Amino acid sequence: MAAHGMTLDVAAWASPWRTRSVRDKAVLAGGLLVAAVALPAWPGGLLAGLASLVLLVGPAGLGWRRLGRISWLPLVSILIGVATVAVSVSWDGGVRLAVTPSGLTTAGGLAGRALAAVLAMFLLAATTPMADLLAGLRALRVPDPLIEIAALVYRLTFGLLESLGSIHEAQAARLGYATRRAAMSSAAMASTAIFLRSWDRASRLEAGLAGRGYEDSLRTISPPKRRSTAFLVASLALIGAIGTAAAVWAVVAP
Repeated sequence: MAAHGMTLDVAAWASPWRTRSVRDKAVLAGGLLVAAVALPAWPGGLLAGLASLVLLVGPAGLGWRRLGRISWLPLVSILIGVATVAVSVSWDGGVRLAVTPSGLTTAGGLAGRALAAVLAMFLLAATTPMADLLAGLRALRVPDPLIEIAALVYRLTFGLLESLGSIHEAQAARLGYATRRAAMSSAAMASTAIFLRSWDRASRLEAGLAGRGYEDSLRTISPPKRRSTAFLVASLALIGAIGTAAAVWAVVAP
């Protein structure tokens, strides 16, 4: 999970769309997300997922390797959810597991929608750093306390992930995971250390903010982002084309 989050964050800062307006990217990703969820899985969800995939590995510059590194965890979650839908459980002298055609159809549609929705969200998350997202929320008049809580949790999370990696490396160097019993003991000690470090960092952060006269929010300078009417129009045209294709398919399909 640590590698998943850090890879996504690195990809967002390195993306060619890093300087684009959050509004433009949110319209595109949000429209594809709505198309993936609201339109029929075939062909609406499929088209929305393909569009997101092409944009991610193409203009957004994510690449197949990074996409694989950040997508394995959502894919596992989707597979677990789909398995519970595809397999029906009954009791007839004992537990019986069965796979029915209707269950497979429902599971397939669910998997298609979920995958398309994940790719649409990656289109925003992999091209927009958290700092830009928070600035966009502030522009939408989201209350400052909510934004500050999100920012602090984000910063603390990555600091703790780095600490967890260092602790794990130190324990592994001392053969802390050589046996099952040693691994359980090392995991317990690592959890304790992370809890104490998070408490200490939160206390020091609170003291530092109080010493600087913090009251409502921490204002930072946000570089101007590039807004593009052509990009916005193209995004709306793409979403409209996907919706039109789904509507035409629903009419002409038997």
